[in-house]
Amino acid sequence: MTLADAPPAAPVSRHAVTFVLITVFLDMVGFGLIMPVLPKLIEDVGHVTIDRAAIIGGWMFAAFSLSQFLFAPLMGNLADRHGRRPLLLLAIFGLGMDFILMALAPTLEWLFVGRVIAGICGSSWIIASAYIADVTPPDGRAKAFGLMGAAFGVGFVIGPAIGGLLGELGPRVPFWVAAGISLLNFVYGFFVLPESLSAENRRKFELWRANPFGAFRVFATYRGVLPMVLVMGLFFFSTSVYPAIWTFWGIAKFGWSEAMVGLTLAMFGLIAGGFQGLLTGPLTERLGEWRLALMGLVCATLVVLGYGFVGSVVGVFILMILHGPEGFVHPVMTAILTKRVPEDAQGELQGGISAVMNVAMLFGTVFFAFAFGHFWAEDRVWRSTDVAYWISAGCLAVTTLLFLALKRSEKA
Repeated sequence: MTLADAPPAAPVSRHAVTFVLITVFLDMVGFGLIMPVLPKLIEDVGHVTIDRAAIIGGWMFAAFSLSQFLFAPLMGNLADRHGRRPLLLLAIFGLGMDFILMALAPTLEWLFVGRVIAGICGSSWIIASAYIADVTPPDGRAKAFGLMGAAFGVGFVIGPAIGGLLGELGPRVPFWVAAGISLLNFVYGFFVLPESLSAENRRKFELWRANPFGAFRVFATYRGVLPMVLVMGLFFFSTSVYPAIWTFWGIAKFGWSEAMVGLTLAMFGLIAGGFQGLLTGPLTERLGEWRLALMGLVCATLVVLGYGFVGSVVGVFILMILHGPEGFVHPVMTAILTKRVPEDAQGELQGGISAVMNVAMLFGTVFFAFAFGHFWAEDRVWRSTDVAYWISAGCLAVTTLLFLALKRSEKA
């Protein structure tokens, strides 16, 4: 039996979504394991201070985002042609191999190579999203994407918490554990994950569609897609402040240990999982998709501004609780977009959304990492750990206003 030796498509059942949710969960456990220790690993391997490590970390995340941007449309279109199963398993296996490489990396250059491979293999999220769209009716997709976000969040609870504790044993230990989890996830999926894309919904592979810039054409092809995607892009740019500086900010401002970094990231995941998994469906039915996304944008703006002024760890944890509604934005906007393209283009849509997300986060992480590193460098007359959050708050305020304008134009 090979990756492609699967039935043409599995009948739609409640188990199909469960398979994908568990896959996303295990994938994020492995990914979350390494986050608390990455700053320390950069400092040790590169022999640099925390402000310089933040800038290097921003470039590493940019490398991750750039590789996702270049390869995500290819993976999404291959999944539309050959099915979701083989591409999803290939991405999971590659991620496991990447964690092994990162665990052995002797120099910063090898860490960058690892981040590039991780970006290519990050297409597992895109293909899983397309899988969800295959087996879920249009009206139920907001709830399904919310459950997917919950699996993401719960994996992020367990991963960073364990990673922070394992980091006390050394910055490379979590990478070995993450590799083991990813490879076990591959074995699990190989034997139990059915194919979701039926033969009649597969389409011919066309190279122009797999071009990372050609992926943007899906947004112009279908009415009402492009404006929403532009708003999503600005949202992703603004919120990239968190992966760019969170761990470095906590270490610099509050002196957090790896365990404390892991605890805060775990709480992020717990809150995101709770809001997305338990509340996205009911609140979508009660408020509608547009109002729920607006609620998430407003909360995102106020909370990131709060991080820029908070003065205690207790305040940080309070803000993290208020952070929850931000998790509605991505799944709800994605659900809106899936209704605007045909069923045979769902993989292409997810690849295109991922391309926008990764371009936005590529620029965002570098920008916010440089903002943090610049204003926290030891030779500055005026130093602050918080400028990046203030800038992000301004960007999110603009995003919210653009979304309101788009909402009004939809009603016109």
